[in-house]
Amino acid sequence: MKFKLIFSFLIIFCSVASGQVKIRLFANLSPGSAVFSTIDGSYEMNPFNGEIITVSKGEPVILIKFNGKIAVKTRNEKGFICDSVLFSGKTGNDYFSLRINGGPLTKQYYSGDLQCFPDFGTLECINKTDIDKYIAGVVMAEGGAGKNLEFFKTQAIIARTYMYKNFDKHAQDKYNLCDNTHCQAFNGLSSDSLLNEAAIETRGLVILDKDSILIISAFHSNCGGETSSSEDVWLSGQPYLKSVSDPYCIRSRSAAWQKSYSLSDWLKYIRRSGFYGNVNDPSMLNFSQENRLSDYKTATFSISLRTMRSDLNLRSTFFSVVTEGDSVILKGKGYGHGVGLCQEGAMAMAVKGFRYREIINFYYTGVIISDIKNAVILH
Repeated sequence: MKFKLIFSFLIIFCSVASGQVKIRLFANLSPGSAVFSTIDGSYEMNPFNGEIITVSKGEPVILIKFNGKIAVKTRNEKGFICDSVLFSGKTGNDYFSLRINGGPLTKQYYSGDLQCFPDFGTLECINKTDIDKYIAGVVMAEGGAGKNLEFFKTQAIIARTYMYKNFDKHAQDKYNLCDNTHCQAFNGLSSDSLLNEAAIETRGLVILDKDSILIISAFHSNCGGETSSSEDVWLSGQPYLKSVSDPYCIRSRSAAWQKSYSLSDWLKYIRRSGFYGNVNDPSMLNFSQENRLSDYKTATFSISLRTMRSDLNLRSTFFSVVTEGDSVILKGKGYGHGVGLCQEGAMAMAVKGFRYREIINFYYTGVIISDIKNAVILH
């Protein structure tokens, strides 16, 4: 255990010192082929066969998984087979695009180095990139562009906290994080200058609990006016993830939703879920949720709201049930699991003039915003 703690600390310490992170790209698409192109700067390709090849700007390099190896072809070089290939940026401001499986050209650009190798039937592509650029890219994917600087700073600190807390999540796979929601969404570099500024201005800042341990920096789209305590949503609770009354998000886009069912379909659903009673008066199915609850209850029947949200593909667990004639109407609030920071509430707070420290401390109870160098690393 002691060795593991030291190893985890060294991983994070080295990342802080180097300012680099390794991200697996297109992790959920299992690419069999890819096309690498230099967008800016200068790249060298090393196939580890003793030959270094300069990749000119705009010149595509085709990579195809072939019999457990990689077939490589450029426009000006003879094709060859290798075990892996490394594209190294040479200027410090090097950018590339990567198109997979013969897909269409995209405007997703990346910076830094790229290593590709075949593994378990797929072509793994690992991008070693600058942490600040990665954080800005995550905020672009998770929070969107064109918003407020203080909101972007808030999201950047949340993303950085998650990154460091999960920095060794894929250590056995020889990278840190993947680019999909299994870790954090990352669709390449941000082109938003405000968002890039937010990542740089909050460089190194993370959220710690009272023991200086990195928090679980949970967030969601809209809480509907009240966030959830983590113990009501997940198996265990955290003292900094407590329910908060949120007046800032209630006029936002995702603050309210509605979904209707026929009375017969609703009865079929709850009976499949264990309801055995007779319904002489449909109003007995009504359910009011002014504040967040954990279960839908009618008569002696009870079912977890989390189960209902999953079964019925609902936007949230924060809803009431109203019967009207032959219809059952779910009148809901919010979008997402409701734990931690409410993005639309945070956006509204930023517009009202709140600073990122105030926003973070509003949604996370009793936390400390500090440099990653002050964190106690536990894994």
